Amino acid sequence: MIEKKLINNGKKVDKFLLSYIKKQEKSLLINPMKYGVISGGKKIRSTIIIDTGKIFNISQKRLINICASVECIHSYSLIHDDLPCMDDDKFRRGKPSTHMKFGEASAVLAGNSLLTLAFEIISNKNYQINSKIKNEIIRSLAFCSGHTGIAGGQELDLKFEGKKKTLNNILIMQKKKTGKLFGFCLYAVGAIANKNEKEKKNLIILGEQIGLLFQIADDFLDFKGSTKQLGKLTRKDSKKGKSTLIDLLGYKKAYNYANILKKKILLKLKKHGKKAKDLSETIEFILERNF
Repeated sequence: MIEKKLINNGKKVDKFLLSYIKKQEKSLLINPMKYGVISGGKKIRSTIIIDTGKIFNISQKRLINICASVECIHSYSLIHDDLPCMDDDKFRRGKPSTHMKFGEASAVLAGNSLLTLAFEIISNKNYQINSKIKNEIIRSLAFCSGHTGIAGGQELDLKFEGKKKTLNNILIMQKKKTGKLFGFCLYAVGAIANKNEKEKKNLIILGEQIGLLFQIADDFLDFKGSTKQLGKLTRKDSKKGKSTLIDLLGYKKAYNYANILKKKILLKLKKHGKKAKDLSETIEFILERNF
């Protein structure tokens, strides 16, 4: 059920992105951009956005630009993370990494182009949401994407390699690298739904908790999953001396931590009743997934 939902949502976002890119001026970077963002991957962030939209009665049509933008940001970060100067991963989503397919220079430029494309998609004049809300969303996405978010988190991740870090150090790194973009996913829906500042702040916190759960679950998959299942090499974290909760606490205690976090998230969603059913199912899937 959840797998089918992820596939259907992913197809909708891919269709939107292909249509959007097709209308743009042709360049040599189009192919590596499409290679990095289209096909493959769970696009779970898009599903989180769509599921949250159901809580506030926001249609998928009003959220598809947000979904596409978030996937561009996520893919830019993966393309750059995979580079030899960073995590040096040769496979991603069951195929060669973008730099292995197109070369390092093209991969860097394709990642940069996806980053800027994300903001173009939201600012597009055909995306008809309130201009004040649109600016607010763009500002928030910028905050989550650069040195205060994804890029800053990746920098910490690299600097922490081979070092013993505290629980708080690791949580700060993972919040930046993964949590903030998930926080944006919920925040953007709240902004479009005209929620007040307190409600939007609570959505950001909830999204960051979901992002942390996702990152911990991803670390579990690296620890116990197979390359065939995940479409990328596993056991990389321990080989590179990555600072993870598993490394700090051990697998069992890290899983207990994640399970408690999951329960906290689900408890927060209870107040929304049946409207939160889809999002609650996605949260359950995040921790127990095997791909």
